[in-house]
Amino acid sequence: MPKQRITKEMVVDAAFQLAREGGMERVLVKDIAARLGCSVQPIYSCCRSMEGLRRDVLSKTRDFVRDYLARDSGGGLFQAAGRNFVRLAKEEPHLFRLYALSPREGVASLEELYRAEASPGMAGVIAEELGVGEEKARRLHLNMLIYTIGLSAIFSTARPGIPADEIFGWQSSAYEAFLAQLKEEDRDEP
Repeated sequence: MPKQRITKEMVVDAAFQLAREGGMERVLVKDIAARLGCSVQPIYSCCRSMEGLRRDVLSKTRDFVRDYLARDSGGGLFQAAGRNFVRLAKEEPHLFRLYALSPREGVASLEELYRAEASPGMAGVIAEELGVGEEKARRLHLNMLIYTIGLSAIFSTARPGIPADEIFGWQSSAYEAFLAQLKEEDRDEP
């Protein structure tokens, strides 16, 4: 039987699965080798450094999260993405923490964070959906991102656990409050 050729993609996939099951601290060469059924040598041959491998795992995690958030769960793209973020925290707690708590290089303001993290065009979708200006939609989206990430962090770590309906209720209340604030600003403008 010929030996299996270990590729970098196989190593990254195995490392991603380990991170998914137990966090980045589980991404160890010996565990990757065990997962692939090989010695550690092919792992070292495929990856120049553990830091580089961890960056690849983080990149794969970001792709996974984007796909997860884009899943249709009804109620419009904006609301679905918010609910999916909460679900991600519960269903994939290690990936959620890896994504939410990973360093954001070059981010020195919430505006920069928004530009780095928000889906392009989402503010336009929200503006059209709600009949508000794009700047107000962007602010609503940023407020909901901040609130949802915090709420999701609590949801992913609470033991024995907070019911999802309670979390979704708080998320909905925050959305209504932020939206009411924007509408109040419209009434106050001359």
